[in-house]
Amino acid sequence: MDTIILIKGKTNFEITLDASTWIFDDRKLDLTTYFTAEQVHVDPDEKYVEEAGKFWSREIMEGAVFPPTLKTEKKFSHKEMRTGTFGMHVEPFIQNAEPTEDATQAVFITNQGEEFAFSIEEAKTKIFKFSQDGNMLENGPVYLLDGDGQNAESPIQGIVKIEIR
Repeated sequence: MDTIILIKGKTNFEITLDASTWIFDDRKLDLTTYFTAEQVHVDPDEKYVEEAGKFWSREIMEGAVFPPTLKTEKKFSHKEMRTGTFGMHVEPFIQNAEPTEDATQAVFITNQGEEFAFSIEEAKTKIFKFSQDGNMLENGPVYLLDGDGQNAESPIQGIVKIEIR
């Protein structure tokens, strides 16, 4: 099964995504708890400044320290990765494609040719589901979920392309 998703159209960059590699991405979401757990939005810039400040303070107090090993960076165990249900936010992919100023819509196209259009801002709130119980999705490569999980039981299946219009 093909796991490639294309982002094309009114963008500064055309992007090719490979959903089969997302299992190793630290940004993946555990969809078994994501919609039931309390969501805390963290501004990436604020997080960076805070982490850089902590690092600088530690450097001054303790001297240079080697980066943490992969054992301390793991978010999920091997068993969780083999049996989990995961997703990824759509927002960073749309942002990296850099829609042009005249772009207003993101159209998600399925492997059956169906089109689902959303405003670009609404599309950024969506989530790509790419794994179910440790397996690739049957009608994949990805399913499209609402950011609040409203359509978790009946997602848009078989997304293969995002066209920015």
